[in-house]
Amino acid sequence: MGRTVTVAVCTLNQWAMDFDGNSRRILQSIQEAKDAGATYRSGPELEICGYSCEDHFYESDTLLHSWEVLANLLKSSICEDMLIDVGMPVMHKNVTYNCRVAFLNRRILLIRPKMRLCEDGNYRESRWFSPWTKERTVEDYFLPRMISQVTGQTVVPFGDAVIATRDTCVGFEICEELWHPASNHIPMSLDGVEIIANGSGSYFELRKAYVTVDLVKSATFKSGGCYMFSNLRGCDGGRLYFNGGSSITLNGNILNRGRQFALEDVEVTVATFDLEDIRNYRNSIRSRSHAAAASQSYPRVKVDFALTPENLMSNPPDRPLDGAQDVYGDDDGQSRLVYHTAEEEIAMAPACWLWDYLRRSCQGGFFLPLSGGVDSSSSACIVYSMCEMIVESVNRGDTQVLADIRKIVGDCEYVPIDPKQLCNTILVTCYMGTENSSAETKARAAELANQIGSYHHGIVIDTAISAILGIFQQVTKLTPRFKVQGGSPRENLALQNVQARLRMVIAYLFAQLMLWVRGRPGGLLVLGSGNVDEALRGYLTKYDCSSADINPIGGIAKNDLKKFLLYFRRKHGISALSDILEAPPTAELEPLQAGQLAQLDEVDMGMTYKELSVFGRLRKQNCSGPFTMFCRLVHMWDHCTPKEVADKVKHFYRCYAINRHKMTILTPSCHAETYSPDDNRFDHRPFLYNHSWKWQFAAIDEQVKRLKEEKPSRPHKTAPKVLAKPRYMPFSSVISNKTHPGIVV
Repeated sequence: MGRTVTVAVCTLNQWAMDFDGNSRRILQSIQEAKDAGATYRSGPELEICGYSCEDHFYESDTLLHSWEVLANLLKSSICEDMLIDVGMPVMHKNVTYNCRVAFLNRRILLIRPKMRLCEDGNYRESRWFSPWTKERTVEDYFLPRMISQVTGQTVVPFGDAVIATRDTCVGFEICEELWHPASNHIPMSLDGVEIIANGSGSYFELRKAYVTVDLVKSATFKSGGCYMFSNLRGCDGGRLYFNGGSSITLNGNILNRGRQFALEDVEVTVATFDLEDIRNYRNSIRSRSHAAAASQSYPRVKVDFALTPENLMSNPPDRPLDGAQDVYGDDDGQSRLVYHTAEEEIAMAPACWLWDYLRRSCQGGFFLPLSGGVDSSSSACIVYSMCEMIVESVNRGDTQVLADIRKIVGDCEYVPIDPKQLCNTILVTCYMGTENSSAETKARAAELANQIGSYHHGIVIDTAISAILGIFQQVTKLTPRFKVQGGSPRENLALQNVQARLRMVIAYLFAQLMLWVRGRPGGLLVLGSGNVDEALRGYLTKYDCSSADINPIGGIAKNDLKKFLLYFRRKHGISALSDILEAPPTAELEPLQAGQLAQLDEVDMGMTYKELSVFGRLRKQNCSGPFTMFCRLVHMWDHCTPKEVADKVKHFYRCYAINRHKMTILTPSCHAETYSPDDNRFDHRPFLYNHSWKWQFAAIDEQVKRLKEEKPSRPHKTAPKVLAKPRYMPFSSVISNKTHPGIVV
């Protein structure tokens, strides 16, 4: 054994513009790292101000307050005798950069700006920051006077450099630089940098947890060394959930990794490794050694400090973990790593996001219109999952979670006993029935509410509907009728939409007053329950009960929600979910026929939820327009003829075009799915289209004609029967429930 080093990566639940809270959490993480014996601590990206400050980065106040926080850190005795780097914005020569600031014992060693900015998905970093493009170059940075008064320094190095201690060399990457094809860790490792720290702001998406694991393992497998990956956790003020998972990796093996989903604000992950293991590993790869001998050098900031202890035998190195993901204890006491299933991710990520939103919005709980269908039931179960996580955290002794839940319920002595009891305290559910509602859906909603413990009411809103229609009749002397009663499509749609919109109005009334009814202070947040597929298709009424304060499932596909409920039923024994899963999806806005449902979602939409997911992924992930989508699906859907595929694609794009305007007012949702149509940030596209797609559809028709001529008897499999009456209608007919833009505005 040579020299062992103990380092710490930190997972912090920061909040944009919360300089006071962010500062406290940073100091707590430094103290915990020091208590664990670490001599080097690294934290997440932009941890001082919060990652999602967005246009606040234009404000000089944001830069000023970041320096003020840094000054407090420099002065704190907690930060003594430890190499520390923190993330903050820094303006150099009138250009703002996303930076890491490394300091030791009241002296700033290096300000290292980000060199590769992230511009995809939900990221828009170049709107506020510029990349540092001067490779292996440093310049003098003139410190603000408030910092000079603490450090005694006037200028410090700013740029692409590394820190050389007495025993090793430390370099930096910032988030996107790890993902970039020309990652900085390769040339740094060739120049003898043995520890590379990455402060990151990587957000959650379903089934993507393996990405950072593979990246850090691959980086250190190829080039050797220790890679420290620190990530944010939680909702810092927007639609994203940052999913933690901070890790320490050595020579292609993960030594330790933090949790993805947790309510703790601060989690410090520590590992000890031997510097000689890095040197031996690198030297054994001869091709790497030959390249390193010819590598260009980085500027080095030399510091008279050692990360290793004097005693060679003081700390034994940690053994690698055997998998990839959250850390658990095996029966034999050894740690292991596992991946969460998508169902587990749905149970935890939106629940953590809801918790942050609830506690930081200073509200007293949630109000959920519970219809007895898959979507609203999923929202309810996610709240229950949140309650379960709260109880577990309190039982583990998390004083911050206990203080937060006491503030929410307005009782300084409250202690959550079990998830069901807590759910009854903070979740109010309500079944809003009409004459078009079935007894079965009402019963399913009541049974689920009883089993998860929510404070539930079943009400009838026909009186309110009649009052609204009475106003219309008084003015126009006309009485609109449903289609089954001989009414026109416009009448039919208007009668459905008035029900849906009244539910939204009633939901907000109850949300504002139900805690007053229960003798508690405050109000409730209204939860939405529209899934990502319905948003993509536009199968919702504008400003109806899909409009809410926040929506835990707005980024999740219908089929994934069904799988989640199956998992949830097994885990918690919620038998009510069985009937909910077996029931066909329905809006229940049209009259019953002989007491039975006559309206089914997939028939109304003219496509299945499974097809919608395919359309969504091709449109967003594969960047397919109508023609390319048709060309791809002709080969993917061999159970359909080219003409059938063409009709499906055309129908989707017609509906997408005439309903795209609804994406501008989607309830803020926890981002989860890679094909989310959220217009506000993730999916920037027009909201006014020529719905005829004349040129595009003509290209499809021409291709269908060619395929027919080339293969007049093209064999195809029999399509599975999903819809009783699939509708692929012309635009003039696409005015079934919740689809027509001329009416739904």
